[in-house]
Amino acid sequence: MAWSYDPQNIFARILRGEIPNKTVAESAHTLVFHDIAPHAPVHVLAIPKGAYVNFDHFAAEASEAEIVDFHRTVAGVIADLGLSGSDGYRAITNAGAHGMQEVPHYHLHILGGRVLGRLVEKA
Repeated sequence: MAWSYDPQNIFARILRGEIPNKTVAESAHTLVFHDIAPHAPVHVLAIPKGAYVNFDHFAAEASEAEIVDFHRTVAGVIADLGLSGSDGYRAITNAGAHGMQEVPHYHLHILGGRVLGRLVEKA
């Protein structure tokens, strides 16, 4: 599969420092920051620093170091934000038009701090 990455997407511009963000955590391969339009009391976005369009692109082509760094950084943020207890959280990624992906750079939404309701309604 050939993925087409747009280097002018907003997350690429954030990674280049062209657009400010409210950073929560940063590592060698990952940036986590607050969503500018939160849908829950806690709503952060985790993005890899590499040019990956969506989850399957990241999973297929990222290096082992990038994949491990991304997941370990996200786990640390979840713990630091106090979401890993019994109340829990939701992790969401969207891909493509049917998945309602708005920014063509792989990103993981981490939401928590309240009951979030059903993920999707039955068809």
